[in-house]
Amino acid sequence: MAWGFVTCGPNEALVVSGCCYMKPLLVPGGRAFVWPTIQQVQRISLNTMTLQVESPCVYTSQGVPISVTGIAQVKIQGQNEDMLLTACEQFLGKPESEIRHIALVTLEGHQRAIMGSMTVEEIYKDRKKFSKQVFEVASSDLANMGISVVSYTIKDIRDEEGYLKSLGMARTAEVKRDARIGEAEARCDAQIKEAIAEEQRMASRFLNDTEIAKAQRDFEIKKAAYDVEVQTKKAEAEMAYELQAAKTKQRIKEEQMQVKVIERTQEIAVQQQEIQRREKELEATVRRPAEAEKYRLEKIAEANKMRIVMEAEAEAESIKIRGEAEAFAIATKAKAEAEQMAQKAEAWREYREAAMVEMLLDTLPKVAAEVAAPLSQAKKITMVSSGQGEIGAAKLTGEVLQIVNKVPELVKNITGVDIARSVHAA
Repeated sequence: MAWGFVTCGPNEALVVSGCCYMKPLLVPGGRAFVWPTIQQVQRISLNTMTLQVESPCVYTSQGVPISVTGIAQVKIQGQNEDMLLTACEQFLGKPESEIRHIALVTLEGHQRAIMGSMTVEEIYKDRKKFSKQVFEVASSDLANMGISVVSYTIKDIRDEEGYLKSLGMARTAEVKRDARIGEAEARCDAQIKEAIAEEQRMASRFLNDTEIAKAQRDFEIKKAAYDVEVQTKKAEAEMAYELQAAKTKQRIKEEQMQVKVIERTQEIAVQQQEIQRREKELEATVRRPAEAEKYRLEKIAEANKMRIVMEAEAEAESIKIRGEAEAFAIATKAKAEAEQMAQKAEAWREYREAAMVEMLLDTLPKVAAEVAAPLSQAKKITMVSSGQGEIGAAKLTGEVLQIVNKVPELVKNITGVDIARSVHAA
């Protein structure tokens, strides 16, 4: 940038900083000499910004929600050096949209705060007071940021709950009532004064016209009473209209409830029919097949029971027959064995010694087999010999024969029968 003068329009200010300045040089709507490189020049807008301040559904001190729309004009103050310096510190280099947003948020906060401290009637009836409070509070706060509030006014007051409409209706009714009362009172006063004047005039002229004046007065009084009655009837008619409207709304609600009851009854009937249908379906698909299966199983069980009983009876009869046959066979066998034993006993008595010898001879091979049985089960035999006599299998066989040779001596010791002698004698 070449050195020289820099100018700006009346709606902006130059901010020169750098060498030669302890604090920035502020030039609103003018020119300044700027050295390149060692000094820097910036511009800040002084345009007036129009803000629409929306505060929807804010609860007043009475707890009634209303919405207020305000219109405010704000700008960065260029004539006050301190405020301009503060604005430069806050907003220099920032776009105008950001400055508008900051000012708008601040105004919205103060507007909501003032709405919460006042009643609906105060805001609606005394808008000037509300605007003044918002203006004063917002001006004090925005001045600390270098922004001045040029003006503030209420654009619109809305009420979604019908509170303001109710206030208007009540006030309209009061004005109409006061107008009717004032009219009746004025008419009554005028008529009374006319009657008095007429009475005085007629009294001064003719004494006999007094009765006429009285009759006229009575007529006017009755007419005034009639007017009062007419106004009363009108008021009652208006109240009756509102009452009838309320009754109509109530009747509509009752009919709507009746429709809902009928719909619910029909739904219940449909559900009951569906339950009956499902019960029949269950009866046809589950219960009857189950009962048929139960009957079939019961018949099968009864048949099995009869078969088992008959088999048991047949088995019992068979067992009885077999028992008798076996008993007869056992008895016959026992009788035969007894006879055989008797014959053997008789033979033993006759051939006692020879029989015993025969039995012992028959038993000896079995004894030898029992003696040799352990040897047949052995997988390995280790024999130790002193070198005298037989060795190996011959030694083992000899020992088995020695054991068998001791049997006659054992029998002789037990029974007294000498087997060797009997054998030699035979």
